[in-house]
Amino acid sequence: MAELKITDVRAFTVYGDFPFEGERYMEERLVRPVDIYPEHFEIGPESTKKTSEKTMELARNFLEITTEVGIVGLAPLTLENWWVIDNALKPLLIGRDALTIEKIWDQMYRVQVHGRKCQTMIAISAVDCCLWDLIGKYRKEPVHRLLGGPVKEKIRIYASMLGHSLEPKLVAERAQEMADLGYTAQKWFFRYGPSRGIEGEKMNLELAKTFRDSVGYDSELMLDCWMSWNIPYTIKMAKKLERYELAWLEEVLLPDQIDGYAEIRSKVDIPLSGAEHEYTRWGFMEYLQKKALDFWQPDITWAGGISEVNKICTLGSTVGIPIIPHSGNARMSSPIWFSHNMDTSPIGEYLVKHNALAQYFYKKPLTPSKGYIQAPTEPGLGIDLDEEKILKKEYLK
Repeated sequence: MAELKITDVRAFTVYGDFPFEGERYMEERLVRPVDIYPEHFEIGPESTKKTSEKTMELARNFLEITTEVGIVGLAPLTLENWWVIDNALKPLLIGRDALTIEKIWDQMYRVQVHGRKCQTMIAISAVDCCLWDLIGKYRKEPVHRLLGGPVKEKIRIYASMLGHSLEPKLVAERAQEMADLGYTAQKWFFRYGPSRGIEGEKMNLELAKTFRDSVGYDSELMLDCWMSWNIPYTIKMAKKLERYELAWLEEVLLPDQIDGYAEIRSKVDIPLSGAEHEYTRWGFMEYLQKKALDFWQPDITWAGGISEVNKICTLGSTVGIPIIPHSGNARMSSPIWFSHNMDTSPIGEYLVKHNALAQYFYKKPLTPSKGYIQAPTEPGLGIDLDEEKILKKEYLK
């Protein structure tokens, strides 16, 4: 049998000018668990480094795995994880057959058992996704076909509005704009947690009210708490939010508070989603055993890569739990979207601002049209880079 032998593992950064005419790309940020401390609450959204009146600086990192036949796999990468790959995972990869992806994943996990969560697992995820891209290019098939898809030709997408202003007038305008583009579901992000008292409650409720006053009840509404609420506050707020008919309330607690999720779920009528910050099938098994969530949201680039999220989907499907991956990069989520049926993969997330940045250097960004994304046809993950947009490329040492 032919092998696809790995010859090198490298990483690089590309730089370019992203078209943007405003002063701040991220207009607002979400609430964070650390916001219980005033000095952290006061920190605003990330700054924007302008390169001209109409552009801003953009840098993106990529993992690159090469083979002896010249086929190269690519996947997004964070700088924090390159050290793990270069020093701990690379020795497990050089000289190995890239087609034995299950064996490679298992060996990475077993050798790095102290890193079965957090940054080491994110590094393993990057390697796994890069190998799938490589194999897809070798087989001349999109990754979802290697997983048995497409199970469906298109998937409904919800507009995820992280980074947009929460000023009521702008919320109303943007919500209507997304509805006019064909999105039938939107997710907005709270800015306030329990430590902000009654005024914070009022502003959180105003966000939901403003959305409904703008687009009515024909559009689904999801609201994200980003791990920053607590049990009493969530139960109290859920009762007040019921009138706005939420599709779900997301990440109300820190991910290790699984019993707390189960308690809230038993006491409120709004469905709960979460586990965006959970890892591997074993982490999701705990949520399953404690019946803690209605929807699971693993991130393909964090939770163990395509290989592991595919297993998480199988786990969820055994009890009818939908898997809706957290997704700041549609290209990375598409293999899962299109290799599982509508019960397991009913809708996809499209972080509007983040996808524009994440896919800027791609020759063919995967973007919604009229609220849907079509199954991609490009080999691998389809993240070939557009050299015309790259001003500088530097390999990491």
